[in-house]
Amino acid sequence: MFGRRFADLLLFCVTAAELVVLFPLTPTFGIADWTYVLQHLVVLGVARTRPRPSVRDYSIASSTAVIIAYAYPYAQVICLRGSPGYVAWPEGGLALVIFAAGLSLVTLLTLGRLFGVRPAVRGLATSGPYRFVRHPMYLSYILADIGYNLEEWNLVTLLLVLVGWAALIYRIHAEERVLSQHSRWRSYAVSVRSRLFPRLW
Repeated sequence: MFGRRFADLLLFCVTAAELVVLFPLTPTFGIADWTYVLQHLVVLGVARTRPRPSVRDYSIASSTAVIIAYAYPYAQVICLRGSPGYVAWPEGGLALVIFAAGLSLVTLLTLGRLFGVRPAVRGLATSGPYRFVRHPMYLSYILADIGYNLEEWNLVTLLLVLVGWAALIYRIHAEERVLSQHSRWRSYAVSVRSRLFPRLW
């Protein structure tokens, strides 16, 4: 591990820290929670084995978007602990969270060693959920956000979600700018026109 590049070491350490923090923040573990634990373990393995990217976006804007993406879900949890919110539809929210966790895991397994948090080109995933939308991982984040807020929400969590989604949209455009340098991107983008929502966007 000591011979790995800094970015891989950082991904490994951040993921390990997330895994440690996840347990005290989660009072009871359900299917979705254990699915996310499994994802963290997969990412730990990916961080040790993924190839060096041929292109990577090191811009301050992309770095800021990544930091927001990591921070805003935890900020929601902390916010709701300090100021309990309103319950909307917990059963529907839980179902959506479980579906989102499954979609996220399938997407991560499809990406495998191509996974990264910063816009980069390590290859191009076109199978599995990538046959339907270009960014299924981000779709899973949106569905999970909706699900968690159906379970419990307040004005601050809604504002945090909007900030998180704005960062996500920026990351989509940044990733596609980088991926456009891949030789197969143009044909893939033509065959899969939807970024997040089939037939919508």
